[in-house]
Amino acid sequence: MSSRPEPWWRSAVIYQVYVRSFADANGDGVGDLAGIRSRLDYLKELGVDAIWLNPFYPSPQADAGYDVADYRDVDARFGSLDDFDGLLRDCHRLGLRVIIDLVPNHTSSEHPWFRAALAAAPRTGERARYIFRDGRGPGGANAPNNWQSTFGGPAWTPVNGADGSPGQWYLHLFAPEQPDLDWTNPEVRTEFESILRFWLDRGVDGFRIDVAHGLAKDPAMPDLGRGFATSGPAKVGHPYWDQDEVHEVYRAWRRISDGYPGDRTFVAEAWVHAPEQLARYVRPDELHTAFNFGFLLAPWSARALRQAIDQSLGALGSVGAPATWVLSNHDVMRHVSRYGGGDVGVRRARAAALLMLALPGGAYVYQGEELGLPEVIDLPDEVRQDPAFFRTKGKHRGRDGCRVPLPWSGEAPPFGFGPPASKPWLPQPPDWSSLTVEHESIDKGSMLALYRRALQLRRELPGLGDGMLEWIEAPPEVLAFRRESGFVCVVNVGETPADPPAEVAGCEMVLTSAALTGKRLPAATSAWYYGRSKPSATNR
Repeated sequence: MSSRPEPWWRSAVIYQVYVRSFADANGDGVGDLAGIRSRLDYLKELGVDAIWLNPFYPSPQADAGYDVADYRDVDARFGSLDDFDGLLRDCHRLGLRVIIDLVPNHTSSEHPWFRAALAAAPRTGERARYIFRDGRGPGGANAPNNWQSTFGGPAWTPVNGADGSPGQWYLHLFAPEQPDLDWTNPEVRTEFESILRFWLDRGVDGFRIDVAHGLAKDPAMPDLGRGFATSGPAKVGHPYWDQDEVHEVYRAWRRISDGYPGDRTFVAEAWVHAPEQLARYVRPDELHTAFNFGFLLAPWSARALRQAIDQSLGALGSVGAPATWVLSNHDVMRHVSRYGGGDVGVRRARAAALLMLALPGGAYVYQGEELGLPEVIDLPDEVRQDPAFFRTKGKHRGRDGCRVPLPWSGEAPPFGFGPPASKPWLPQPPDWSSLTVEHESIDKGSMLALYRRALQLRRELPGLGDGMLEWIEAPPEVLAFRRESGFVCVVNVGETPADPPAEVAGCEMVLTSAALTGKRLPAATSAWYYGRSKPSATNR
């Protein structure tokens, strides 16, 4: 039997850094790599194992950097390649690994390849890198099919000929500034394999794959039938999500990553309908992990949460992959607000954090959730930047509300995000003074204190991280399970106090999300118990 330790990514807690909203070092209102470097001690103290950086590549920023113009450089807004290399060195010195975002489904319309495609004639090699098609109807004046953009509106944009006559159409499942690549083209595959090696050679520890389920499209380009949604979890048979051919790409990528030392890793953003679909992305010869959107989307209900946990562990365990749990990210409403907002949302978020960090596998923490930040729902229309807001004419409020820059210190904006006179790219609520890192660091009952203690215990207590889970019989609105080495987690998801199961008798209570009433768990409260002598109980 091999004595080699399990790869780090099977149980890692990874902190998502939304670069433009984390810390602004130069005062232009936008976060940057130098700002991240200045705050690494905070992340080390928090207790995470790695960071994931959202895109920092050169980009016109039509979709906050997910429209990439150059995959081998750093946008001047965020710094330089030297800044990136320095950040990577600093992280590794502190024992933090670094995962970067890769955007393979589409490029920016300003990418040299797409500019060449627009200048070229139909059915040339330059256009073959993207998905250009002739239109339907007289003179090709109608789109090739009825596909719609995830951001609203048609997924096709026409390109007129030099004389102004109708020409071909190009596909963009997101904004028109994000043309989809044609992954049946060997040149596209070769280019991205080269991009992977470029960053792996620099020392990155892995990649988050944006829209991992979207690279392959049904070559017949059929109309989108009834029952298939434009966005959200994709059902089997969808013509442009979760096509079988994507797996060929990831097998090739896995061979590349396996050739590098240090357990380099991939995590897939794959919005699919069933856990069995997700499991296909993390088979032993494909990607390593995948975000667990079933858990993220589950409502605050014991039954729904347990179902998401059981289905995930069952499907992923069948292919030997660990689960990767997540409560929030840059694309969804922050879970304090999603769980009801106000005091109720905060209590539930605290309980959910202890639930997530006690489950088998790894976890992702989205910047600011450790502070209990809510969604900012009242941003003025004139400051919004999400293309979904504009393409739906305001019907979809967009994702800006979860991307507001972090509050670090002080009593008023910019709350230490940048120099005092700077103006953050999205306005921070003036009442965030009680949610700053500075304020919460001295409050033993804060959300930050809870996360720090939970992550400390996760490192200290054997049995947490990757491994087994065994459910314990409990009342309908209580989730209770044991892990190895005597650890037990109990979560009261209900609205009335509940007794912990008898199995915790004789165990030491080491952490709670809220103060208990005697031994009873109040509504929306989690508790961690340990059956051996460990650090004394901590009520938060």
